[in-house]
Amino acid sequence: MDKNLNETFITLGGYVEVSKYRYLYFMIMFTAYVLTLCSNCTIVCLIVIHKNLHEPMYVFIAALLINSVLSSTLIYPKLLLDFLSETQVISYSACLFHWFAYYTLSVSEFLLLAAMAYDRYVSICKPLQYPVIMRKTKVNIILVLAWFVPFCQTVVPPIILINKKLCNFTLKGILCNSTIHKLHCVTTVAITIYGLFIFVNLAILPLLFILFTYMKILVIVYRSCREVRRKAAQTCLPHLIVLINFFCLFTVDILLLRLETEFPTTVLFVMTLQMILYHPLFNPIIYGLKMKKINKHLLRLFSK
Repeated sequence: MDKNLNETFITLGGYVEVSKYRYLYFMIMFTAYVLTLCSNCTIVCLIVIHKNLHEPMYVFIAALLINSVLSSTLIYPKLLLDFLSETQVISYSACLFHWFAYYTLSVSEFLLLAAMAYDRYVSICKPLQYPVIMRKTKVNIILVLAWFVPFCQTVVPPIILINKKLCNFTLKGILCNSTIHKLHCVTTVAITIYGLFIFVNLAILPLLFILFTYMKILVIVYRSCREVRRKAAQTCLPHLIVLINFFCLFTVDILLLRLETEFPTTVLFVMTLQMILYHPLFNPIIYGLKMKKINKHLLRLFSK
């Protein structure tokens, strides 16, 4: 390849079967993007404005919703432009950046969910020590680490792959995701192993930690009175629902798309849309409806 890889454009091949519906998909995606921004930002603003929501649990929820806004803002503008274009292309360097940012924000979500699980564990299992353990400084450190650790770990593969020779210039998908390794002439085993390391380190381990904390919570709650069980259900159930939903979507995206099996374009398209559309809209609905304090402020806001 004679020209610089940074100037090389690759084609996103996931639009082939939906090209005749491009304007319909544009309107659906644009509406979803507006709803995503409005719903997530509304709850974040409520948490910022109201002092009774300045507890660690709600701070972590706000961080999770900000993460959804950042992820959507990374994806939607390019996607909307692609639906209006006859050809869908992206430079190789931009594709690597999208890939890096997409997975940095995705795995940071697991760490934020782990932080929320830890907060619930301390609140329910060690209520008297909660103010001492979950101080504002500690919460801030957890938030910084939730974004900084994924950044440090996911930045390595793009740096290595930036000058790697390409033999394929069509990416079977609408996003630069884990299928990007299929563009290269030679698949680097080290990158594949490192990718699995990141998956285990930033997805599986936080998941196991979350399950462990909730098992401890269940043991304590089972021995407690009905009021404690009710309070635990109100605060823990939304987190578990969000966790299960996100883990299923993320696992499909990471593992299935890296297999050599050739999926139909429509299947890939639908799977990707699940991650883009469903999850960022799912979070504010769950937290807005299931978290009593947030729901109370939402009802006040919309009743004015």
